Amino acid sequence: MNPDEYTKMYELEDHYWWFVGRRGLALRLLRKFVTRDKPDVLDLGCGTGVVLRELSTWAHPVGLDMSPKALGYCQTRDLKQLVKGDGVHLPFKDGSFDAIIGLDIFEHIEDDTGAFAEAFRVLRPGGVVVLSVPAFRSLWGPHDVALHHFRRYRASEVRKKLRAAGFEAKRVGYSVFFLFPVVVVWRIFEKRKRGPAKASLVNVPRWGNRLLAGVQDVEASMIQRFDLPWGSSVIAVGKKP
Repeated sequence: MNPDEYTKMYELEDHYWWFVGRRGLALRLLRKFVTRDKPDVLDLGCGTGVVLRELSTWAHPVGLDMSPKALGYCQTRDLKQLVKGDGVHLPFKDGSFDAIIGLDIFEHIEDDTGAFAEAFRVLRPGGVVVLSVPAFRSLWGPHDVALHHFRRYRASEVRKKLRAAGFEAKRVGYSVFFLFPVVVVWRIFEKRKRGPAKASLVNVPRWGNRLLAGVQDVEASMIQRFDLPWGSSVIAVGKKP
């Protein structure tokens, strides 16, 4: 990912609706499928550390990222359990964790098949992985280029990769469901813009940000019960038998 994007992430992660919604959904699913008190959780691709900070209130988390700049921002948040590494060669023993949370990380890994296998290896029996990835190749554009993505996914592809690694696919569907038509129109507009590729985080007024975060919260309540048929992200839960 372009280094400037980490700075933007650090400045927006706490309050911007998309980050807030993604984080809230993933943590709800993690709590739903992980029943152990104070679980050991790996934040895979922890970025600038907001998810890691929230995990610290109820779990024993470890944050892993390959970017020194990202880990530096985690240290600015006074987070301690940090490891530099990549998803294909996790520096942990077999069965080290009860859960893994990987939010928009697998699309950054060229060998994502290897990353799914590594996630399976470091989980204990009964452990779960909660992940999100960008959806639909047709939405590929400057946003993906700026963030150094290798691919976008369909839900069926994520389900297949989970099962190939040995996971039971407990939940595989889409998020950003209600706003999906807006995302499609915006991505079409983006593709026509000239100039250097940039991540598409549209400025919205405070009231709009609160409204959009609320929409995502309603959506998260739905996803806890059933999979949604479309959206700009794939959200999935895999369980190690």
